[in-house]
Amino acid sequence: MKARFVVLLAALWWGSLSGLGFVVVPLLFTHLGSPAEAGAMAAKLFTAQTWLSVVCAMLLLMLLNKREGVEAVPESRAAMGSVVAGMLLALLVEYGVAAEIVSARSTGGNLRLWHGLGSAMYFGQWLCVSWLLWRLTRTPAR
Repeated sequence: MKARFVVLLAALWWGSLSGLGFVVVPLLFTHLGSPAEAGAMAAKLFTAQTWLSVVCAMLLLMLLNKREGVEAVPESRAAMGSVVAGMLLALLVEYGVAAEIVSARSTGGNLRLWHGLGSAMYFGQWLCVSWLLWRLTRTPAR
């Protein structure tokens, strides 16, 4: 039961990253009136995504860190590094890169650089969670 909840949390995290980053935000820029309007809405959605990521990561760390969890979830030790890396990337984008994007937009700074860095870090988070989900759902060798 516990192993299924761990997989469900990882799937929620992965699905929310995938849906927002690869579907919702591109649609915002396609269908909203201006890039500034789409960017403002995307920023709000990315903030919500950060908090969903943090909640999923914290719950995963609690579940994977328990001693009985090692037997219940055989991949728990290998998965913890991926969870921590994904959570740190989410927080770095929210509190480091997002502030620089806002500053670059208002001061004429290097918006392209910060947007590219934020996108790369978001994709890195997606890769961490993809690897986590892949490891958690693999069938044991017989």
